[in-house]
Amino acid sequence: MLKSIAAVILGYIAMAAIVFSTLTGSYLLLGPDRVFHPGTYDVTAFWIILMIVFSVVSAIVGGWVCLKIAKKHSAVVGLAVLALVLGVISAFFSGPVSAAARTGDVPNLQAMMNSKEPAWFAWLLPVIGFSGVLIGGKSSRR
Repeated sequence: MLKSIAAVILGYIAMAAIVFSTLTGSYLLLGPDRVFHPGTYDVTAFWIILMIVFSVVSAIVGGWVCLKIAKKHSAVVGLAVLALVLGVISAFFSGPVSAAARTGDVPNLQAMMNSKEPAWFAWLLPVIGFSGVLIGGKSSRR
């Protein structure tokens, strides 16, 4: 039981680390003018595509990590449900961000706090997390 709990936690940490590092790196590489529409914190379609790709990859890796540690598919299902529940809670509480205008270069933390994705995207992430974890947990199944 403890091994399964640890596997879920470590799978989730792997997901978070991949999303954080890839999106931070991408933001630093691309700069705010390619991430946001001019003068706003509204993200571009290109950034949404990057976020989807990195979210899928992180969910698959998280499921794989969870299965490798727990060696039980039930732990992978637990991680998938956790990703779904936390994603739905996040989507439910995501709302309009302040209408502050964006000027010049914006530090990464400020960009994360003020970025504004479409509402549909917030509801897509839990589905990606749930599905991706199950896919990653199946890929190594005996």
